[in-house]
Amino acid sequence: MSADLPDRRTFLASALATGAFSLLPEFARAQSGAIASGIPLGPPKPFSFDTLRELAANLAKEEFTPMAVPDAEILQQIDYDAHGAIRFREDRALWAGQGNAQPVRFFFPGRYFPEPVHVYALEDGTAREVPFSRDLFEIPQGSPANRLERTEGFAGFAVQDPEERLDWMAFLGASYWRTAGYSGQFGLSVRGLAMDTAIPDGPEEFPRFTRFWLEQGEGGAVTTYALLESPRATGAYRIASRRDNGVIQDVSAEIFLRGDVERLGIAPLTSMFWFGKHNRHVAADWRPEVHDSDGLEIHTGGGERIWRPLNNPPRVMANAFGVTDPAGFGLMQRERNFSEYEDDGVFYERRASAWIKPQEGWGQGAVTLVELPTDDEIHDNIVAFWTPAEPAAAGSSYSMNYQLTWLEDCPVPPQAARFIAVRMGKGGIPGQPRPADTVKIVCDFDGLGMEELDRSSGALPVVSASRGEISGEVAYPVVSTENWRALFDLDFSAIAAEDDEPIDLRVYVSHEDEAMSETLILQLFPSQLRALLAARG
Repeated sequence: MSADLPDRRTFLASALATGAFSLLPEFARAQSGAIASGIPLGPPKPFSFDTLRELAANLAKEEFTPMAVPDAEILQQIDYDAHGAIRFREDRALWAGQGNAQPVRFFFPGRYFPEPVHVYALEDGTAREVPFSRDLFEIPQGSPANRLERTEGFAGFAVQDPEERLDWMAFLGASYWRTAGYSGQFGLSVRGLAMDTAIPDGPEEFPRFTRFWLEQGEGGAVTTYALLESPRATGAYRIASRRDNGVIQDVSAEIFLRGDVERLGIAPLTSMFWFGKHNRHVAADWRPEVHDSDGLEIHTGGGERIWRPLNNPPRVMANAFGVTDPAGFGLMQRERNFSEYEDDGVFYERRASAWIKPQEGWGQGAVTLVELPTDDEIHDNIVAFWTPAEPAAAGSSYSMNYQLTWLEDCPVPPQAARFIAVRMGKGGIPGQPRPADTVKIVCDFDGLGMEELDRSSGALPVVSASRGEISGEVAYPVVSTENWRALFDLDFSAIAAEDDEPIDLRVYVSHEDEAMSETLILQLFPSQLRALLAARG
């Protein structure tokens, strides 16, 4: 450790070193692994999740001290291009060539990830730090990275498949991590904690995972322990990851608040939605759709299942869906046809769906969805998380356990028909004068449970709107497919041109007073509806 680091950092580095233990057997075992990976590790120290939790709880009682960045000026010179030219030496990967062990490679720090992250290899309760070294990387001559002298940590790390040597999980930046999901294609992200996302009166706080302990398991499983720190929070995390037709992670989070938080986000998911079928007109792009996720799915504790298509709104929007003891929620990618994206570079149809399943009752609260305006696919503009109902006050603590899956679809089998597409266009009847400021909303759904019904069976969409007038409701099976279609008109002509408060729609399909589908919730903006009608001529 550098001599100029504060005393608390010295405490942090040694806090897990208390207690007596037999040095020689553990040292020999860890040293053999270090030799196999080509990385000389630091001295052994005992570790457990209980001691990590105690450390996080104790740190929450102290004033926050950020991690020192002694080479800050040099790191600022390692921009996007300079960082991209640096390569990790694959033969130096941690646990490389050790049977089914998952090799770990490391990310070099730079302008966008200047604060150091400390990583420890964990075996049988003994942890040894993986020291940062420029020798682990191939650095071009003339790169400012060659001048780093006092940097002590990495930017993050990635876990690889031992045979293909391709990344399947990566931790990089703040408390973010991603996986390659079911298809080998990275897409949306998750993070440890969200704090004051999109609140009117202040900037969002981004807690960091400052230290990681990595442990190999049986059958290629990997457990990641992480210490989370920020000005108003600390946390101890255990993320047990395995691969089975995707990536399945069991997460335990012990969270401690140093300060009040207006909007606390548990199990946050982060994604990108630029445009899809219902808002194609907002983007001058050649592709039919561009998004990592196309909807938020919520399963309430009472059994209702909700589908909320994502928006690219005209302004920042935060919507809370009140739920007691949620059965699960997630950002999903339901559209799986290549022809709906036509992108053979990033393959949006292969992006994983991320699903959160609480492992115990989470009580009263809400699934919060935050949507930000975007004009490109490079911005993550969607966030979804659980917000407890009780105020998140200084001194509060939370013990949260949940399963996070990165699969093609929701792991919970559907109980009723699911909506698969929403389209909009001019309202009215073809061949007749079209009414002003009226859109036709067409909702396709898969028809599960409606196999014995037809056009004459009397199935109808039940639609409620917070504003505007609904008319022309009808539902019928789509010819030559197993899908159904529900459509209706929304007349918003009574809404003043300067009034752009959203129109909230709630839709489900009913037959003989029985709900046959999940509940579709749409949020539409008069300004965007007028732009859609103008674009359609």
